[in-house]
Amino acid sequence: MKIVIASDHAGFFLKEKIKDFLINENYLVEDVGTHSSVSVDYPEYGFKAIQKLLNGEADRGILICGTGIGMSIIANRFSKIRAALCHEPFSAQMARRHNNANVLVLGGRLIGDGMAVEVVRAFLETEFDGGRHERRINLIDELSKTR
Repeated sequence: MKIVIASDHAGFFLKEKIKDFLINENYLVEDVGTHSSVSVDYPEYGFKAIQKLLNGEADRGILICGTGIGMSIIANRFSKIRAALCHEPFSAQMARRHNNANVLVLGGRLIGDGMAVEVVRAFLETEFDGGRHERRINLIDELSKTR
């Protein structure tokens, strides 16, 4: 599975920890930035990651900013992207099982490294349940066409 990962300056250090975890777990990882803790605009980096997903260059994405809210907003602006802001493993599991989330968002200033790794693990190891949940995701896609 190929994972695209991105952060702003507030999520940089957590991104590096998660990237190391992913590589150690034998995931293919593409880091689209930022590459330091110098202040940047999060939408640019979120967009870079989303483009990789939409173009089929990655299977899932992980986005990190200070709270996770900004990255959630930019990610969920795009059709076929289902980004979930999670701070503990159960939410990450349910985001996958019921919502088929393809992007995990984390708040770098809100979650510790150890918990973040467990959230990432839950997100990547949990499968989509399908069934009635698939119908609901299709409904979201259909309703979003009306705007």
